[in-house]
Amino acid sequence: MYGLTPEDLELQARARGFADELIPHEQYAEEHGGELPEDVRHRIEARAVELGLTATNIPVELGGRGCSTLQQVLVQEQGGRVTNALAWCLTTPPGWWAAVANDHQRDTYLLPTIEGRREGCYAITEEYAGSDVSDLKATAARDGDEYVLNGEKWHVTSYNLSDHVFFQGVLTTGDHAGEQAMFVVDNDTPGIRVVRTPAYSHTFAHHHPILAFEDVRVPATNLIGGEGDGMSFVYEWFRYERLMIGARCLGAAERLVDEMQAFAAQRRIGDEYLVDKQLVQGMLADSLTELFAARSMVYEVGRSLDAGADLKVAHAQCSMVKLYVSEMANRIADRAVQVFGGRGYMRENVAERFFRELRVERIWEGASEIQRAIIAAQLGKRGRAALV
Repeated sequence: MYGLTPEDLELQARARGFADELIPHEQYAEEHGGELPEDVRHRIEARAVELGLTATNIPVELGGRGCSTLQQVLVQEQGGRVTNALAWCLTTPPGWWAAVANDHQRDTYLLPTIEGRREGCYAITEEYAGSDVSDLKATAARDGDEYVLNGEKWHVTSYNLSDHVFFQGVLTTGDHAGEQAMFVVDNDTPGIRVVRTPAYSHTFAHHHPILAFEDVRVPATNLIGGEGDGMSFVYEWFRYERLMIGARCLGAAERLVDEMQAFAAQRRIGDEYLVDKQLVQGMLADSLTELFAARSMVYEVGRSLDAGADLKVAHAQCSMVKLYVSEMANRIADRAVQVFGGRGYMRENVAERFFRELRVERIWEGASEIQRAIIAAQLGKRGRAALV
């Protein structure tokens, strides 16, 4: 139906099989703060590498899998079928880094991350700079052969499981003062402090703490790219992550459709089955139709990027993906809870877990309202025909 090649289908099947191996661990993770036993976690991580499902976005010459954008979508879609972030072991190192990493960064951070020996996280968002990161207050000042970093960062996802962090701040010195720069910083660098680790709606082993950077000194070799390049990396990261969020939401929506269809087909109400009730049929039909539309959209944007689409157009289209597919998955999760009834409100139920987990997809990497603003602005600049 979607024009996938035999190679695409084989990769999709491999990723689906791996996701099916993860699903039985969901309940244990839910009952243990998102954590799995250490030996199980290491076995799963090694299995993801063994199956060739990590570093799919990295060129083969750097040790990655060299997958097309569409193939990356296929892998992340299957990961989206699993709750409790268990599929976050399908790691994708920063694809934008390869082109600008100096020798020190490549050997110390990037290559070990591709190999699965290191893991990074992002410290970009601030209390008053969320979806719009152009208004950061964190600073970076050149001091000889070092930079001094200061600021407080929010929602630093996976900091507790990482060993280095990407810090973005506003330069206060030099020719690029007032512009943004990005740095890679080891987590154990003096001056980094966990302010607090808030509890979130989902049950993930990956925490999202608030970090303080207080006169943190890093060598100049840890500046990524050039001074003033920071926002260009953020835009590339946003474009990629918005598409992959769409992919993961597809997987979640598919799982929910399958789960509520199966439940409705076996749940008896008197002499009838729940699936025979027309109001339930309506929820199933709407969910399947929206899933079809969303998948067609995501796959097409992936293909267009592989074909060399104009990146400004692609930026708008990735915003459309993020907007439509995250909202779609949330609608399906709400319907699934309703179909399961009281069972759907129990944490042992997949619908309840996705109902909590999917809510953030409408917020992080740019809230739905920001996506609408981006899309409307691009429509005004380029016209409808350039975008759809």
